[in-house]
Formats: sequence, C-alpha cells, structure tokens
Amino acid sequence: MADDGNMNVNRTERDGVDPGQIDLINRDPNDLNGHIAVLYDDVIGEPEGAHSADCVWTWAFKCFTGGKRLCYMILTYVCAIPMALWWGCVFACISFTHIWHITPCYKVVKINMECAQRFYSTYINCFLVPCIEAQALIFSRIHVTIKDER
Repeated sequence: MADDGNMNVNRTERDGVDPGQIDLINRDPNDLNGHIAVLYDDVIGEPEGAHSADCVWTWAFKCFTGGKRLCYMILTYVCAIPMALWWGCVFACISFTHIWHITPCYKVVKINMECAQRFYSTYINCFLVPCIEAQALIFSRIHVTIKDER
C-alpha cells in the first residue's frame, strides 16, 4: 500500500493527541460532562437573614469539598480502570458490528433497492404513464365557460 499522507497515521496522532502527552489539566476538552460540575456554591446557599456561624460555614465547605473529592477518588481507584476496559470493549463491539455486519447488510439492501427501483420505474413508464397520459388527453378537451347572467 502506498503511503498517501494521512493513511498510515494512527488515530491518536490524527486526533492531535500524543499518547505520551495526555492533557492532565483539561480532562474534558469537549465539555462532555460540564453539566455535572458541582461546586459547593451550586448546592448549598444561605440567604440573607439565615446565616450560620462562620466556622460552621467554613467547615461545611471543607467537609463537602473534601468528602466529594475523597469519595470520587475512591470510586475512580476502584472502578475507573474496569469501567474504561468495559467501555472500550463496548465501543469495540459496536465498531465490529458496524464494520462486519451493518455496513455490508446496508450495501446488500442498497444494491437490491437499486434493482427494485429499476423494475418500479419500468412498470410506471410502461403501464401507468400511458394511462395517465390518456386521462390527461380526455380531461384536456373539457372546457368550462362561466356565463354572467346579470
């Protein structure tokens, strides 16, 4: 196979991501999960006239933030790698199904529909078009005149 530029470039390079230099700062560059960015201020708020003591507010903030971070870290340590493997397998199965089943089936249907379209077109042109043209000729000879009898 001849090298015609981008044909032999692997997917990560084509997407502009070097596997050795993953962006560890912006981990959601396509904003897939922006809707779940939950900060303390998004969940807890005290209106004017209903303020707790400053130390309670500060410790509540620290507990919320630390608890959320700790829980997320534990869940990711325990579940992230197996879930990544699972989702990788799911998308591999989807790719396999599309490549080896759905696309060839679609091609078979498309080839057969083109043949059916030719039969249908021939049927229309041979049988229906002459009948419709005859009816059009009959109805074209009808003239309507309106007389005004005032």
